[in-house]
Amino acid sequence: MNKPLLAALSSLAIAGLGATPAVAAPKTEAAAAVTVNFAGTVSLSNCSGSVIRFPNSADTDPALVLTNGHCLETGFPSPGQVITGQSSSRSFGLLNSSGTKVATLRANQVVYSTMTDTDVTIYRTTTTYAAIKSSYGISPLTMQDTHPVAGTAIKVVSGYWKRIYSCNIDGFVYRLKEGDWTWKDSVRYTSACDTIGGTSGSPVIDTATGKVVAVNNTGNEDGQRCTENNPCEVDQSGNVTVRQGINYAEETYNIPACFTTGNKLNLSASGCTLPKP
Repeated sequence: MNKPLLAALSSLAIAGLGATPAVAAPKTEAAAAVTVNFAGTVSLSNCSGSVIRFPNSADTDPALVLTNGHCLETGFPSPGQVITGQSSSRSFGLLNSSGTKVATLRANQVVYSTMTDTDVTIYRTTTTYAAIKSSYGISPLTMQDTHPVAGTAIKVVSGYWKRIYSCNIDGFVYRLKEGDWTWKDSVRYTSACDTIGGTSGSPVIDTATGKVVAVNNTGNEDGQRCTENNPCEVDQSGNVTVRQGINYAEETYNIPACFTTGNKLNLSASGCTLPKP
């Protein structure tokens, strides 16, 4: 994974920060129905993330934070490993629309974390959506519960770098393989989203709806084949394609079905397809 900002990679990531941010074509921006900014995103110690809710979440539910599985503070989950209900005191810097930190949120639990089939960690915080809204005027980002569509204009919003990348969904990858990990039905960006270290866990937002459709997680840095920091695409026939400089995200539409009343995880719920412990 080339998108967490590990201490050893800090200088490399900072060097990449000087690159000119990608911008979408004018007509794409004009078509946007909502304004996408930093409100509701968070910064972690080494990654990015966002405060998210599901279509059926209530304002009084405990607020959840979404980031990558490989951003988990206890280290990368092993292939096949699924972590649920793990105690956590992780802190998150809550950002407003301009990217200014307005509060520190704190987790009390890793609700779900895995790097199998997807690359996601969901934290439960010690506060509610209503309390965040009342204190800071910030609403959570809503997670879309339908499959994203190729060609959709998107923005990748990094709370760590306070930087927004604009591009489109180029297509979907049957299997994305990186080192020991394999992810299913991944999102491939067009080249304008040239994300860097520290953008791991950033929400991928549909600019027409403002909803989260994926979570940013990796990219092929050096043109190597299926190695760490160099994921490769594998099609249904087993053919491998390497796209140097192209970045990827993991879909999130299948997550809402696994949460029930009170934002409680239920991996046995009807329609839940997330990997189970």
